[in-house]
Amino acid sequence: MSRTQVAQSTQAFRLDGRHALVTGGASGIGEATAKELVHAGAFVWIADINLYSAQELAKSIGSSQALHLDVTSPESIHSALSHIGHLDILVNNAGIGHVGSIQQTEPEDFDRLLNVNVRAVYLVTRAFLPLLLATSAAGGLAGTVVNIASVAGLVGIKQRFAYCTTKGAVVAMTRQLAVEYPKTLRVNAICPGTVETPFVEGYLEKFHHNNKEEVRAELRARQPIGRLGRPEEVASMVRYLASDEAAFITGSLFNIDGGWTAA
Repeated sequence: MSRTQVAQSTQAFRLDGRHALVTGGASGIGEATAKELVHAGAFVWIADINLYSAQELAKSIGSSQALHLDVTSPESIHSALSHIGHLDILVNNAGIGHVGSIQQTEPEDFDRLLNVNVRAVYLVTRAFLPLLLATSAAGGLAGTVVNIASVAGLVGIKQRFAYCTTKGAVVAMTRQLAVEYPKTLRVNAICPGTVETPFVEGYLEKFHHNNKEEVRAELRARQPIGRLGRPEEVASMVRYLASDEAAFITGSLFNIDGGWTAA
C-alpha cells in the first residue's frame, strides 16, 4: 500500500467501497455532493433529469456514472433501479421551489411541489429501500438516507406557502423512517438556508429580474452570518452523515443556515 493509500485509509469520513445515488445530482448541492462523495472514495450514481449534464459531471470527477432519472415517474425510477445492483447511500436532493402566499398558490402549483418535493422522495426511497436494507442484512453497516430538506421545513417564511409545506413533509418523513427502521437504516435530513446555487439564481431571475441584486442582498442579510451558503458546505455534511463516524446518528436534522434558525 502506498503512502497516499495509507493516508486515505486513515482519513476521517471515508466511504471507500460504498455506492451512492444522488438525485438532482448534476447541479448545485447535488453536484457538490457527488464530487464530495467521490473524493471520499465512494462510487456515485449521478441521477438527474438532465442526462447530458450528469454525463459531463461524471466524466470530470471519475468513479461515477450518469443516470437519467425523473423522480416523479415510477417508470423512470424502475428503469434506473434496473441498472443498480448495490446501494449503500441515497441522497434525496432533487426539488423545486415556488413563491407565493396561500392565496397566490394555485392548486396546480401546490400539486406540482407536492409531486416533486414530497411524492418523489417517497417513490425513490421506497424503490431503493430493498437495496439499502440489503446492506445491513449482508453484515455491513446500516444503509443511509440523507434527505435535503430546508429551513423552510422548520420555520415559516413569507411567500413560501407551498415550499414550506413540502419541506416540512420531508422533515416528517425523515423522522418516521428513522423510527421504522432503527437498526437497519439511518435516515437524517439536512436543512440548508439559502445556498448559492442555480436553484437560487433561477428564482432571482424568474421573480426578481429587475431587482436581483437588491433581493440577493436581502437573502444574505436574513442569515446572521451575512452571506449565502455554499453547496460544498452542505455536501460536507452529507459525507459525514454517510460515514462510519456518524453511525449513532439517525432521525436527526442538521441546520446549515448561517444562524438563521438560531436568531
